Amino acid sequence: SENDLAAIGGTGFGVIAMIVAVERGWIARDDAIEHLSRITLFLEKVSRYHGMFPHFVNGRSGKTIRFARNDDGGDCVETALLFQGLFCARQYFSRKSVAEVRLREQIGRLWRAIEWKWYCRDEEMLYWHWSPGCGWAMNCPVSGWNEGLLPYVLAAGSDTHPIRASAYHKGFARDGQMCNGKSFYGTTLPLGPDYGGPLFLAQYSFCGLDPRRLRDRYAHYWQQNVAHTRINYAHCARNPHGHSGYGPDCWGLTSGHGPYGYVAHAPDNDRGVITPSAALSSLPYAPVESMRALRCFLTKPLHRIWGIFGFVDSFSENLSWFARTYLAINQGPIIAMIENHRSGLIWELFMSAPEVREGLSVLGFVEI
Repeated sequence: SENDLAAIGGTGFGVIAMIVAVERGWIARDDAIEHLSRITLFLEKVSRYHGMFPHFVNGRSGKTIRFARNDDGGDCVETALLFQGLFCARQYFSRKSVAEVRLREQIGRLWRAIEWKWYCRDEEMLYWHWSPGCGWAMNCPVSGWNEGLLPYVLAAGSDTHPIRASAYHKGFARDGQMCNGKSFYGTTLPLGPDYGGPLFLAQYSFCGLDPRRLRDRYAHYWQQNVAHTRINYAHCARNPHGHSGYGPDCWGLTSGHGPYGYVAHAPDNDRGVITPSAALSSLPYAPVESMRALRCFLTKPLHRIWGIFGFVDSFSENLSWFARTYLAINQGPIIAMIENHRSGLIWELFMSAPEVREGLSVLGFVEI
């Protein structure tokens, strides 16, 4: 059934949410450790492909659920999102109790099994997918600018199957071709597609990676994410297409569910659909505008915009439509980025992981 479907990247965000819940006193530390231990034990029986996890799995059997045609195997980006959460958990649950030591050991076993280098296909780049039945048929290089920054950092920091720095510079940064430098709504965008693309690009990798301290030859990543957020906000505030509901208090375009399916909503692909996660996960970058959006969302019909897991995935006032779904990959960043804005906790945990520090060093990042 649909309820048996588990998303690997979404699981990583769920792990981060549990850390925040412990830190805020919402759940007991021992309860979180018990739940996380069950997760890691389950992950050990999940079908893996040269150590890489698939996008979707059956939450009972651990078997792969096909995500798309030719995509029924390993997914290096989803795996990276999973380990963004697991590394934070390993760093947070650092006591010497039997349960916490065992949890850290389980995470270590899962980590060391990932063959990052194998996913380069003997080329200077990572590839997104591979499966035994379809091979490399997806033929999708992880090339920037996008959420693929995270797997490159982790792959470069692997202590068992590392990739070379050249894979990042040639494959992801494309020798600088991922740079933009043009101005949109009066804001210069350092990297990525025109208008920035969906706003999750400023959020997924940066639930753990601390953009305040991060720079390489291509960008200062705080400046990149703030610029991307400002452009997204300005587009909604100016509302060039005249969509109902848009304005300075109601904004946020990112990938999510819409009236006609899952869409990568962005200023240059604006279908009148607001995704609350886009604005709420931008709290570190645009605190005033994000809080205004939060208050605005709460003025909408509460029985339609709010439910058991918080805000629904998206809504369109053009069509008086509200999603009935929640996506872990949109709900999770809200929790992570609110906590990062309040305390920097998730940033501190992830950036303290030796593998992350090694990966950033190998790829030529410097902390400011």
